[in-house]
Amino acid sequence: METAGNRFCKKHREGNGMNNFNRTLGFGGLILLVLAAAGQFAARTWQHFGSWYAVQVYSLIVAAVGRVWGIFPVSVVEFGLYGLGAMSLWYLFSHRRRWQDIASRVVMLVGLLAFLYTYQCGINYYRLPFSSELDLDIRESSLEELKELCRYLTERVNETADDASYNSRWALWGREAMMELGREYPGLSGYYPRPKAVTVSWILSVQQLSGIYSPFTVEANYNREMTDYNIPHTICHELSHLRGYMREDEANFIGYLACIRSDKQPFQYSGYLTGWIYATNALARQDPESYRELYGQLLPQVIEDLKENNGFWKRYEGKVAEVSNQVNDTYLKLNDQKEGVKTYGRMVDLMLAYHRK
Repeated sequence: METAGNRFCKKHREGNGMNNFNRTLGFGGLILLVLAAAGQFAARTWQHFGSWYAVQVYSLIVAAVGRVWGIFPVSVVEFGLYGLGAMSLWYLFSHRRRWQDIASRVVMLVGLLAFLYTYQCGINYYRLPFSSELDLDIRESSLEELKELCRYLTERVNETADDASYNSRWALWGREAMMELGREYPGLSGYYPRPKAVTVSWILSVQQLSGIYSPFTVEANYNREMTDYNIPHTICHELSHLRGYMREDEANFIGYLACIRSDKQPFQYSGYLTGWIYATNALARQDPESYRELYGQLLPQVIEDLKENNGFWKRYEGKVAEVSNQVNDTYLKLNDQKEGVKTYGRMVDLMLAYHRK
């Protein structure tokens, strides 16, 4: 027979057990935070640690974690965030008076996310840039050199103009393009999981994002709803992050190289047109008349694609996009990209150097 005293003791023991569990969770979260801080310190302090880590350790993480989550046909991080949000709201509501339970789990969650971010992304910001693997003369260029690049890109855009609509094979073609580039540049060699379209792409659109790399699941995700010509370059851009090249300017350039070297016309068109936009934007700031002349030489189909793209992003302009841009700018600066979102423009210098070669 269970007496009242026995019930009290049992409840007391259960309470102690729960308190011990909460302490264990909180302590585990603090350990993960310390490990994350140690990884960040090592990457920011020792010059070659980031490059060593990206090649010797991170590549193994991609091969293992990327294969596991790559089994799923949809973006695991996308649906994982939906599930985490729903479970968090339920837990907060059902345990609203048990603040110790909530606090311990918050510490554990923050620690886990910080750990995964650091060792599956953050350290890579401090590896040697991709440009160090290239025999390129990266320097200040004259206006005439910029014009020459823009003329070349205009010709190639018109030659490769393609009206093919998006299909699921593009994700596989993106992997093939990056693996082919990896045969020439060792830093890009290795396993590539299949890139995935975000199911609810509106989430990316309102943030003015064409794609995103998930460090928590090692997935390359892209916005399916944007204008089709954007998709191949975005796929290759995001896959370059899976090789540890986190700088946005270099990811853009790697995506450009992978696309223009692909044997698939939609990818060639995507690469050349993306490069054309970056280069002619730089030209327009210095020589508007030359820009208008080159724009007038584009095929009607290309002009229509550019107009459709501008119209698509314009629909999603607003406060959310402004906040997202500011957050992205701050994020890049915190990861040693001191120019913030302006680093996207440095792709032009890489294209000019590559064109001179």
